[in-house]
Amino acid sequence: MQALTDKKLVIIGGTSGIGLSAARAFVREGAKAVLVGLDELSCNAAAQELGSAVTIVQADARLEGVASEAIEVCQKTYGGFDGLYHVAGGSGRKFGDGPLHEMNVEAWNRTFELNLTSLMLSNQAAVKKFMETGTGGSILNLGTQLGFHPSPRFFATHAYAAAKAAIEGFSRSIAAYYVKQGIRVNVILPGLVDTPMAARAAANASIQAYVKTKQPMEGGRMAKPEDLEGLAVYFMSNQSRFTTGQAIAVDGGWSLSDGQYE
Repeated sequence: MQALTDKKLVIIGGTSGIGLSAARAFVREGAKAVLVGLDELSCNAAAQELGSAVTIVQADARLEGVASEAIEVCQKTYGGFDGLYHVAGGSGRKFGDGPLHEMNVEAWNRTFELNLTSLMLSNQAAVKKFMETGTGGSILNLGTQLGFHPSPRFFATHAYAAAKAAIEGFSRSIAAYYVKQGIRVNVILPGLVDTPMAARAAANASIQAYVKTKQPMEGGRMAKPEDLEGLAVYFMSNQSRFTTGQAIAVDGGWSLSDGQYE
C-alpha cells in the first residue's frame, strides 16, 4: 500500500517550488490534494500536470477565509480532510526587508503577513476542522534554517528571519495544546533550496561558492525541492502518528557548518 492511500490533504502554496514538489509526492503516494496558489500561471500549470488527483484554489493565503475554503473544498471534493502542509511564504526583500537599521515598518509588517500571518490562518483553520470532526490530523509547517542559523553577509533579511523563527515556536506551542485531540504539528527546516524565491542566490557566484561549504553534502549544492519530499510524506502519513512538536532539518549540513567566504 502507498504511504498516503486515501489521505485527503491541503497544501497552502502548493502550485510551485517546494509545495508543488510535495504535491507530486503526495499524489504518487496515493493522496488527493487541494492546492492553494497565488498566481494564475502556476495554478494552471499544476492543474495540467497533476490532473484529477488535485483541485486548485487560486487565492491569497494572507487573507482570512482562504484556508478554510480550501479545507471545505477538500471535504466536499474528496470526502475528508486529513492534513495540511503550509509552504506559502517568501522573501520580504522587495518590501524593504534587510538589515535592521535600513528596515521600515511596512517591510516588517508585510514580511510577517506573508510568512507568519498566512501560516497562523491556515493552522487555525485546520485545527478548527479537526476539532469539529473529532478525527485529529497532521499539520506540517515550513520554516528555514535562517531563523536560527543566520548568514549575515548574503542573507541579511531580519524580518524574514524573525518570522521564520517564530514558526517553530508557534508550532511547538500549538502542538502541545492540541496533542490530546490527536492533532500533530511539526516543522521542516530546510537550508537554501533551488526554487524561484532563491533565484538571486542561484545566479550569484559568490553565494554559490559559500553554499558549497555551508551545505557540504553531496559535494556542496543547493537543495532541490525533491529533497524535502520524503519527510513531508512521513509527516502526512500514519507513520508519524506518534510524532508531534518536532522541527527537523533537511539542510545538507547548513546548521552544522561554518561556511567559508571567498
